[in-house]
Amino acid sequence: MERTLITGGAGFLGSHLCEFFIAQGHEVISMDNLIKKENIENIAHLMGHERFKYIKYDVTEYLHVEGKLDNILHFASLASPKDYLDYPIQTLKVGSLGTHKTLGLAKEKKARFLLASTSEVYGDPMVHPQPESYPGNVDPVVPRGVYDEAKRFAEAITMAYHRTHGLQTRIARIFNTYGPRMRLDDGRALPNFMVQALK
Repeated sequence: MERTLITGGAGFLGSHLCEFFIAQGHEVISMDNLIKKENIENIAHLMGHERFKYIKYDVTEYLHVEGKLDNILHFASLASPKDYLDYPIQTLKVGSLGTHKTLGLAKEKKARFLLASTSEVYGDPMVHPQPESYPGNVDPVVPRGVYDEAKRFAEAITMAYHRTHGLQTRIARIFNTYGPRMRLDDGRALPNFMVQALK
């Protein structure tokens, strides 16, 4: 049986991935510091499942997980504009230190690693649509820059681990997700559109 660690596992996307991997027969460890305390509700229905374990932990700290790990999905991040503007330092730390710690764990366990990134790495693009090769147009000193730069650094260190240590890595640049458990007040385009349409 494969064993999968999902950081940010109580978040919007992470909680759905916990369900998915349990359904695929994996043992799932959800790790989340619950900076958004209400996120525990996203995984409450999984508590008590024989193949699910929740660990409240901040991935920017020393990271150790007992036993083997086959997959590490690094989804820990404050992705909502409202949240990363409220917690700018934590946003930068989870993108830098958190990614470094989870990559170190993947190296130790010889696990496959998936980084959840974002279209925000393109910043305020000068090219539409953006090819994956587009380097972006990011201003690191504006308030929004904390999220953009955290993810750009996360991508860079992920590729450095791949090139230096041969780690099996993947990067997913996720755009405009929506679905059950999405917060309508998180400041992203789709929830804003839905709220305005319902008024």
